[in-house]
Amino acid sequence: MLELALGLDSATMRAATIRDEQVVLEEHPDPEAGAGQVLIAVRAAGINGADLLQRAGRYPAPPGSPPDIPGLELAGEVMELGPGAQRFARGDRVMGIVGGGGQAELAVVHERQLMAVPDGLDWPAAGGLCEVFTTAHDALATQARLRAGERLCVHGAAGGVGTAAVQIARALGAHVTATVRRAEARDAVRELGADEVLDPEGFEEHGPFDVILELVGATNLGANVKALRTGGRIAVIGVGAGAKGELNLAALMAKRAAIHASTLRSRPLEDKAATARAMEREVLPQFERGALQVPVAQTFPLDRVAEAYERFSAGGKVGKLVLLTSPEAKAFLPGGPSLRGPQAKAGLPGPYPAPGAPSRPRSRSSSRSPLGSR
Repeated sequence: MLELALGLDSATMRAATIRDEQVVLEEHPDPEAGAGQVLIAVRAAGINGADLLQRAGRYPAPPGSPPDIPGLELAGEVMELGPGAQRFARGDRVMGIVGGGGQAELAVVHERQLMAVPDGLDWPAAGGLCEVFTTAHDALATQARLRAGERLCVHGAAGGVGTAAVQIARALGAHVTATVRRAEARDAVRELGADEVLDPEGFEEHGPFDVILELVGATNLGANVKALRTGGRIAVIGVGAGAKGELNLAALMAKRAAIHASTLRSRPLEDKAATARAMEREVLPQFERGALQVPVAQTFPLDRVAEAYERFSAGGKVGKLVLLTSPEAKAFLPGGPSLRGPQAKAGLPGPYPAPGAPSRPRSRSSSRSPLGSR
């Protein structure tokens, strides 16, 4: 029984809980699957920047999501199916994005937001995959329409979305320039597929770029416009360093450029389901072939969630921090290829060390494969 495997009783579950701008572990009533929903025994859940904003009271959960349990992505096993749910069966390994509530022992998710965990992917990687790779793929492939041969600049490339974006752009056949402030993290980002990794200061001198993925904030706005090629696109999906800036519209007009911005969390079910189907078509097959990986910098057991949030706040990581609901969740799948890469050299060891040795970097010729059949 999955309930016994996770040590759950029949009435309550443990969950990360926001109290007075802190994250603590508390018990909550077990959620119940509604129409079209799936009850999941969560094995792993990633921590993202939005979780810290929610902790600070600056990014409330959307309607229908738990208001006090953070977590925008999860991976686990199907426990129960709600009325009408039929895409998965009890015991299936699934993962997906949620509006909140992912950092708990149990969660309910609409089946259309869920995807099957690719073969060979362990729980920490699956728990840290969906939010960052869905966000990066949606921003680059769907919205910015990045094409093979174009030049991309990724700001903040050492974080979860940044490391995903570097790999997706590489798979699409783009030339990737990444900006990373910490010098000691640059080699890890380079080995994930970036053609060049720069200090953010003066990056515009390395342009022009067809697409700029902004994960840092408004501080880069003026330099981004300067660095764009005529007809270029700026995709804004992160504002951690500031949301307000000054924009020279004349410069934007002269380059016939475009700026677009988006979030994933508050989108309606139809839109989230569309991103999941795009992931299934164009991204997950790349994981099965070993062309993409989830850089997991560190894992923490759920009962050390406060420590995990402090580690995230401290910065200086490459890739994802992931919460695990049980010690068994850290076990790597027998026979599955290690999907962790050189980021292990730049991160700190966690309470649950990343299993397996860092994989050897792939040659540039072997890893530049088309992403999906667009």
